[in-house]
Amino acid sequence: MKTRLILFVLSINLLAASAQTSGYHVTKKIAIPGQGGWDYLAVDEAARRLYVSHGTQVEVIDLDSGGIVGKIAPLRRARNRDCSGSGARFVSNGQSSTVTIFDLKTLKTISEVPTGKKPDAIIYDAASSRVFAFNGGSNSATAIDAADGKVAGTVDLGGGPEFAVSDGVGYVYDNLRTKAWC
Repeated sequence: MKTRLILFVLSINLLAASAQTSGYHVTKKIAIPGQGGWDYLAVDEAARRLYVSHGTQVEVIDLDSGGIVGKIAPLRRARNRDCSGSGARFVSNGQSSTVTIFDLKTLKTISEVPTGKKPDAIIYDAASSRVFAFNGGSNSATAIDAADGKVAGTVDLGGGPEFAVSDGVGYVYDNLRTKAWC
């Protein structure tokens, strides 16, 4: 274990050294008001908007001007959001064990969908046209049909889910923080 940790620390130091000479630099900082921690980010490339979850709301930022153009609120421990390509966006609400679906143009809530306990990360899988909410309080994932907003099913994951990814052809991968596998 110590050998792995030392190699990891050395790798971090090498990456930090190369980053200083890479030419990368901060081009702009966007100040977002509020207190507490910020969470996941998502970009809507077509609308040129950045969605930033924050406690009880999601801030919506214009990528070109850097200005806040709206917010989705009130939410209950907003965690993540994902665009389905259906004109709607999805935000998990950890405290109410739901996913909020809202309209991308008006930022108004369309509906609330029940999930397992304490949903956190959510992703969209284009192959199935479903949004998956990963429920940390019930060690499960809830599949939501993106077109009609109805629950398509729930699967027990056997461990505490964290962030997930879709490969775009029908497989969804999630790392389980309480297991040594994903």
